[in-house]
Amino acid sequence: MNKKTTGYSSLSESIQNKILENNPSLSKNLCHPQRRRSDHDIANLWRPAFVRDCEKILHCPYYNRYSDKTQVFSFYKNDDISRRSLHVQIVSRIARNISSLLGLNVDLTEAIALGHDIGHPPFGHAGEACLNNISLSLTGRSFMHNLHSVRVLDKICCYNISFDTLDGILCHNGELPLGKYVPDTKKDFSVFDKEVEACYTDSTYSSKLIPSTLEGCVVRISDLIAYIGKDRQDAIRAKVIDDDSVFTEGKLGRFNAAIINNLIVNVVENSFEKDYIMLDKEYYDDLKLAMGENYEHIYLSDSVKSVQKEIIAPMYERLFFKLLADLKSGDKSSWIYRHHINYVNKIRSYYCEDNYIDANTYEDIVIDYMASMTDDYFSDLHKLYFPDEPNPVYQSYFQST
Repeated sequence: MNKKTTGYSSLSESIQNKILENNPSLSKNLCHPQRRRSDHDIANLWRPAFVRDCEKILHCPYYNRYSDKTQVFSFYKNDDISRRSLHVQIVSRIARNISSLLGLNVDLTEAIALGHDIGHPPFGHAGEACLNNISLSLTGRSFMHNLHSVRVLDKICCYNISFDTLDGILCHNGELPLGKYVPDTKKDFSVFDKEVEACYTDSTYSSKLIPSTLEGCVVRISDLIAYIGKDRQDAIRAKVIDDDSVFTEGKLGRFNAAIINNLIVNVVENSFEKDYIMLDKEYYDDLKLAMGENYEHIYLSDSVKSVQKEIIAPMYERLFFKLLADLKSGDKSSWIYRHHINYVNKIRSYYCEDNYIDANTYEDIVIDYMASMTDDYFSDLHKLYFPDEPNPVYQSYFQST
């Protein structure tokens, strides 16, 4: 037995039998989903298959970094503006609610929701766009946060996460709403790996992805439900808009609580005892309208776009090529070695025997490092390396705008 697996207690057979007698439905949790390694992570009553995925993701060091990553608005010292950690929790709460009402596997739903943004880089979608541009120019391969979330769990940390969870994470793209989500139940790891590679080489391929489970479909629609109204609240707090009067009321409502309630109700009404997840046409049309209005008034507003163009993009360029030069020169004093490569090798040692730096290109390693950073870490590292270049100024708690 591997020494790392010793020292774990087990429930007695008699107690397990009594638990199952009192709650026979728990037996369904003893499923054995596809994993890269079938000799590890075997489900038991107190740690079912998808609970294991949830716990691996929760204890991943990158999960902790959600708390200092931009959701939409960067460089604010304002504890009332959402960070990515809150978004992930809200997605999980909404998705678990829907899954429970539909009789789906709540643990699988939670695992997908908790991990869906774990590969998101600092500064939200602005950071994602910067890494994508750099990656395409140097390697011809795309960077997308859903794709990188899979890489974090499956290739960097090597956590032996189930196929069902990884597939839901890959296919969660919340920017692409559908009126009806019909899971592609014929997929397995061989299909999944081809889809992952296709996403790297074809920037349009991600839009074609469909989850393999109803739980994955639920998380995908829940991602949308979670951010439409919440981003509006944050935009008001950040003074990007004055109030929510610029948005159409419609069936969804204008404010966050109504949007979440009304969309959950409509999803359940149209999906109960069905083999798909669906919104009716009126709600779907209003959802697309709401997304369009968010883009017009928030995501593409001058204040948000100017931060991306004038501050974030130049920082990404400078830091990427500095770290790439350190890596190519073998400068072991560089923070890419001290805070990333050495750290990752410790994380992955349980499942992977290969050395992280030997198994990846220099460009991929720099992308991995930068994507793993929090906003503050990124800003501090940039200031350390480039003290004379423009560095971001955070809006103070006490600054009046």
